[in-house]
Amino acid sequence: MRGVAAEYLPSHLGERSCDWLWAWPGGSSSSSSSSNRALPAGAVSECRRGRVRREGVERVGVRGKGEKTHASDFSYVGIDAILEQMRRKAMKQGFELNIMVVGQSGLGKSTLMNTLFKSKVSRKSVKPDPEERIPKTIEIKSISHDIEEKGVRMKLTVIDTPGFGDHINNENCWQPIMKFINDQYEAYLQEEININRKKRIPDSRVHCCIYFIPPTGHCLRPLDVEFMRRLSKVVNIVPVIAKADTLTLEERDFFKQTIREELRANGIDVYPQKEFDEDADDRMINDKIREMIPFAVVGSDQEYQVNGKRILGRKTKWGTIEVENIGHCEFAYLRDLLIRTHMQNIKDITGSIHYETYRVRRLNESNAHFKSQPSDQPAVQPKANGQPEVKPSAPQANGVAAKHEVMSHEM
Repeated sequence: MRGVAAEYLPSHLGERSCDWLWAWPGGSSSSSSSSNRALPAGAVSECRRGRVRREGVERVGVRGKGEKTHASDFSYVGIDAILEQMRRKAMKQGFELNIMVVGQSGLGKSTLMNTLFKSKVSRKSVKPDPEERIPKTIEIKSISHDIEEKGVRMKLTVIDTPGFGDHINNENCWQPIMKFINDQYEAYLQEEININRKKRIPDSRVHCCIYFIPPTGHCLRPLDVEFMRRLSKVVNIVPVIAKADTLTLEERDFFKQTIREELRANGIDVYPQKEFDEDADDRMINDKIREMIPFAVVGSDQEYQVNGKRILGRKTKWGTIEVENIGHCEFAYLRDLLIRTHMQNIKDITGSIHYETYRVRRLNESNAHFKSQPSDQPAVQPKANGQPEVKPSAPQANGVAAKHEVMSHEM
């Protein structure tokens, strides 16, 4: 850095650029023979304007008023700077969040997602012809959006499941959803074990599944119990009571308590799972959340003026239901859990618990498959006409056997 002459710091870097200023007086790269000297009095005000003249200062910490500097701290190394480095890297890369919404038609799934992110991130279902109103099978539809807020970019993918729970016979209606979730794990696994894999693997794994419970006020349906019992082992499930404004406060509290008891009785572990609490602080915070589950929510993407303030709500003859008012519903608690406080934890549990369980099972299956098929003997497979067909048993380039069917990785 010897001989570098920079008259001013770039003004567009702002006040953060004044945290540490470096200069090399006299063109010398050695700093052992000279002591640190304070910046001239007028330099602090210039620093706040983003322009600071470097006037023979070896290393001087200049911060805002009342903030501690490290210029005179002999023991300071600078390890805490890693946080700022991580922040800058994360800001460049952006974030990904994949949310699945499951529930029967008419419970406001699309409206709630639009309310969560205050934008049209989920398309409302268009009513088809009467004879095609109920699909024969469950469909999986996903839509992705790039959202930016205060310089933070996030790719949001909303996965909808039209047709779930809308049939007379809903037996095994959870299987297409289970297959979709495992397909995303499989796609990530195949990318991960490639010899020449991508620098950053696209993450299409489902991070969270919001399950919508009809506001019956009585108890969970057998379909609700069966779905959450099976899916809670492969994905983070957050149950919510849809359209909670149809219940009185007493009915809502009774319904929530009944649901919590049924979840415990059936061994259903919804997010946040107690076994994944990292320490006492996490346990204390998550215990409060577990006491509120399921969240009684109201969704609305309509704006109204109440007392001079813009709000999202539902207007009725007797007043306006404010979506973000915790005295009216628990939407704010759900939003904080999914976005403001636990988003990264939800993604971490998806990667380190659910995906890891799937990965271990698949690799064990592949090892067992290769051990059962000697390399010097061809594998015999039946043709479509029932006659045996001889094919060489060759592994894939990535060393994992081809996947013929998607199975649940229940524990």
